[in-house]
This record gives sequence, C-alpha cells and structure tokens, in this order.
Amino acid sequence: MDPRLVDIALRKQRLQLRAEAQREDMAARLAGIEAGLSRLDAVRDQLSWAKEKVPLLSIGVITVLLFKPRLTLRLARRAWLGWLLLRQARGSRLLPFAVPVLRRLLRSLKRALSA
Repeated sequence: MDPRLVDIALRKQRLQLRAEAQREDMAARLAGIEAGLSRLDAVRDQLSWAKEKVPLLSIGVITVLLFKPRLTLRLARRAWLGWLLLRQARGSRLLPFAVPVLRRLLRSLKRALSA
C-alpha cells in the first residue's frame, strides 16, 4: 500500500478519536445546564400556547372581570406588586428569591382562572 495513503488513514483515525473525545467532553460540560434549558423550552412552549389561545384567554379575562371584579382587582394588585418587586430586584440579589414567589403567584392565578 502507498505510505501516503496509510499516513492519511492514520491521520483521519486520530482526528476521529479527537472529535469523539471533544464530543464527550462537551456533553459532560453541558449536562449541568440541561435542566435550565429544559425549563426554558417549557416556558417557550407555554408562551406559544398562550399566543395561539389569545382570543380564549381574553374572553376568560373579560368574563372574570365582569363577574368577579373583586378577584380581578386583587389579582391586578398582586401583579402590580410583583412587577414592582421584579423591577426593584433586577439590580440586586433579590431576583433569585423573587422567582419562586412569582411562580406561586402565577400558579394561583392559573387556578383562579380555571375555577
């Protein structure tokens, strides 16, 4: 066999082995952020669902506004307070603590709207 072809084949094999090692290293490094990325995907899916259901959601909001004005005002106050807290926390270290509170608020809003 031609020594040049053997050299090329060996170089190709070394490159393949190095690429495999790099893929394994990258997969190991990215494993830590996989949970965050899956959460982001879930949020994106929920937002796309909400974009598809805008007419239904607005009808639901108007219905709650008409039949339950106190609930609407209470939820509006909570949303306003949450927005103010989020604005205030953006530059500080409060943001990681505000996220669970906002999640609970959104869950209670979702439960109130579905009931």
